Amino acid sequence: MPDLPIVQAETAIVVTASRAEQEQSRTPASVTLMGEEPATRLGEPLLVNLLRLTPSASIASTGPAGSQSQIRLRGAEANHTLLFIDGIRANDPAAGNEPRFELLNADMASRVEVIRGPQSALWGSEAIGGVVAVGGQPDEGFRALGEAGSFGFGRIGGSASTRSDTVDLALAGGYQAAEGINAFDGGPGDRDGYRNAALRGRVAWRPAAGLEFGASAFGIRGRSEFDGFDPVTFLRADTLDETRNRLAAGRVSSRYEGSGWTITAGGSHLRSSNRNLLDSAPVNRTRATRTSGQFQLERQLETGRVRHTLIAAIDADRETFRARDVAYGGFTDQDRDRAHQAFTAEWRAETGPLVADLAIRRDVFNRFQDTTTLRASALAEIGSGFSLAASYGEGIAQPTFFDLYGFFPGSFVGNPSLAPERSRGVEASLRLRRSGLAVAATVYRQRLKDEIIDVFDPVTFLSTTANADGRSKRSGLELEAGYTVSPALRLSAQYAYLDAEERTDPLGRAVKEVRRPKHSGAIALDGTRGRLTYGASLAYTGTRTDRDFDQFPAAVVRLDPYWLAGARVAWRVTKAFELFGRVANAFDADYQDVVGYRTEGRSAYAGLRLGLGG
Repeated sequence: MPDLPIVQAETAIVVTASRAEQEQSRTPASVTLMGEEPATRLGEPLLVNLLRLTPSASIASTGPAGSQSQIRLRGAEANHTLLFIDGIRANDPAAGNEPRFELLNADMASRVEVIRGPQSALWGSEAIGGVVAVGGQPDEGFRALGEAGSFGFGRIGGSASTRSDTVDLALAGGYQAAEGINAFDGGPGDRDGYRNAALRGRVAWRPAAGLEFGASAFGIRGRSEFDGFDPVTFLRADTLDETRNRLAAGRVSSRYEGSGWTITAGGSHLRSSNRNLLDSAPVNRTRATRTSGQFQLERQLETGRVRHTLIAAIDADRETFRARDVAYGGFTDQDRDRAHQAFTAEWRAETGPLVADLAIRRDVFNRFQDTTTLRASALAEIGSGFSLAASYGEGIAQPTFFDLYGFFPGSFVGNPSLAPERSRGVEASLRLRRSGLAVAATVYRQRLKDEIIDVFDPVTFLSTTANADGRSKRSGLELEAGYTVSPALRLSAQYAYLDAEERTDPLGRAVKEVRRPKHSGAIALDGTRGRLTYGASLAYTGTRTDRDFDQFPAAVVRLDPYWLAGARVAWRVTKAFELFGRVANAFDADYQDVVGYRTEGRSAYAGLRLGLGG
């Protein structure tokens, strides 16, 4: 269970592998952590490029940087990963419940935590493939950077943070833009660029011992140009499509801790907006809100040599959805809402080298059937730094507003009778932690039923959604290793094998899942020596398939494997000021994540960074 790209302290805290914080070395879950320092040394401007280095994360971007980017953890679907930003549930209800990874500016992430495997017994819907949590307190003091380079790229960003006995304050964010390249795989054409601005802030106030009040907020505004489909032939073309996205949320919370009890309560509100245009003319738009409330009661006690943590939690939320169009004369307009409550109970026990955890959750929906999910896990330290871990988990994903109510004249009709998708998974791992070395080998197996699929009627030429018969299967192997040689060299490596298939064939036969490589892996390093700081990564994506919808019926095509290499080197001119250079796609790989959409070749960048305090 090594961290990325370095092995951090044994006391590194994991916040989403349980409803209560726990030390990373004591959690049975498969976890990857990344802090601010290694992320800075690698220098990636968008968070999705860092997530590419985590095990079993399949990336699919529809073109150059800033284009729609989907992540499939352990072979799950793109809307089967749950995203938290500073504790706020951030999957976009106006975009099919998908996490908007292409909008996540790396300047707003001081810490990234990835939990792999079904986690719905803790966090509810969308946590089938796993959970990604972004946030954390930036390093104390003031940081700022500026960078420019290939493809018209420019970037500014920074953070400020201060801490005292009673108050913590933090602010982070940045702006970046690029002219990009022509994404259409059909020859020269217009460039498809992007703009991205992001800001997040948080404050914590401790007026008395054991009592804390907090507030956090973030805002993201993005604009991305892309090549879509010809409105007459419905084939991919060098179009002047553009999407404009806004995602903003705020959260308030309170926490009391004393006499073995911990009580937390909070609420959040999220708003999202997505507008699509063609040659500057509006095509359609969607808007959504999510208002949530949480209450949690935690009790710690001991019986003999066993330390128990008992947790009971209540969650409630309400979502609204609004769709408007110009292209279809308003026929696709939608105004929908839904509500949901959940009740979670978790028990964790620790005694000497043993840790056990059990969680159960009941989700109550007002638009479709209720569900119950379970998670059970255990970890045993067996000596000499070795440990064994195993877990069973269940996951669910609720139907999206598009799945339930979507409508496009002569093309698509939603299905309000859908049931949530359900997944069950088991995993087992052998781990070693010893004097700067961390190694882990994990095998897993998951089964997905009631998968929501598109169904085409050849008589009416209409499509709809349905829960598929049979079970989709995902299984794999993850190998991870990290080693701290010295401050001058810290290494990590990972390899993942995936076998993923679904049952969407008209005859019920198993079909290999698209956009999921059977083999993938990455190597990363970073370090510092004197005034020099450096970081580098090499990621491999193996052969996978995609569907070419320029043919009828859609044909399955092969996408070639590729290597992506990047490096960053910085020279500290003074104690507060450094110059750096960065290269991306250093081997100039010619690759596609999605059939028909090109990505950038080799690029180079230079910049400066300022740091005061801390």
